[in-house]
Amino acid sequence: MTAFMTPPTTPPMPEPALLTNPRTQRRNPLLLVGGTIVALIVATALVSFFWTPFPTILTDTDHLASPPGAGGHLLGTDLYGRDILSWLMVGAQTTLYVGIVAVGIAAVIGTPLGILAGMVRPAWSEFLMRVTDIWLAFPALLMALIFATVFGASITSAMTAIGIASVPSFVRVVRSGTIVVMNADYVLAARVAGRRGPAIAMRHVLPNIAGLVIVQCSVSYAVAILAEAALSYLGLAGGPTTPSWGLMLFQGQAVISGHPLLVIWPGVAIGLAVLGFNLFGDGLRDRYDPRLSGR
Repeated sequence: MTAFMTPPTTPPMPEPALLTNPRTQRRNPLLLVGGTIVALIVATALVSFFWTPFPTILTDTDHLASPPGAGGHLLGTDLYGRDILSWLMVGAQTTLYVGIVAVGIAAVIGTPLGILAGMVRPAWSEFLMRVTDIWLAFPALLMALIFATVFGASITSAMTAIGIASVPSFVRVVRSGTIVVMNADYVLAARVAGRRGPAIAMRHVLPNIAGLVIVQCSVSYAVAILAEAALSYLGLAGGPTTPSWGLMLFQGQAVISGHPLLVIWPGVAIGLAVLGFNLFGDGLRDRYDPRLSGR
């Protein structure tokens, strides 16, 4: 009896994609550390909605610029007798809010523009990128000053300006990812099948560049935190009673020699927030970038 053997078949090659399967990736320490810091900031902001050690508007006139532990204030008080821990906790709300506004605006505007720049003809793509270069040359701080003059100094107007100024970064990243996807075989097959540009963008391009967009959002979040701190320090993002880590830095600088903790506490908070989102972004990049998937 003759046995017939079926020749082995070659498994199909996976479609190239910018968004790899997270389950196939090893645990990334950067992602773990960054995610932990981000989670702590989010948890602090959520808790501050329901509880703080003291009301942020309460002033303890018996303990002005007091050290930690005085009068029941765990981290001390500022120049006006307000509890520092309470201000740090509520300031986490401001930190998350500014990131959502700035990054949301940049992503909503920059992602479609980047996809468009990667799908149109080279001449139109170059035109869009030159417009983006001009856009990128406009200083974000100057835009924030204009918005503060026209709409008034507020966190929303400042972060709107920062978000608009961050659009070119998203356009550049999304365009590069779109070009890679558009050169894939399955996109060429979709074109041959008669699928139009919007359908290709929604079905093939956007899902495959989602990882790049998420990473850019995380990195831009850290930039927004620094921008808000700088604008609050200059008095361009909210009033003197709005809890903000940048405002705490500004108010504590006058007595930094005698009471350095008034500057150290918000400085540490800003540093941790920026570090956390940067590490989180680096971890997401290592996780979703196919060129690093072999790590």
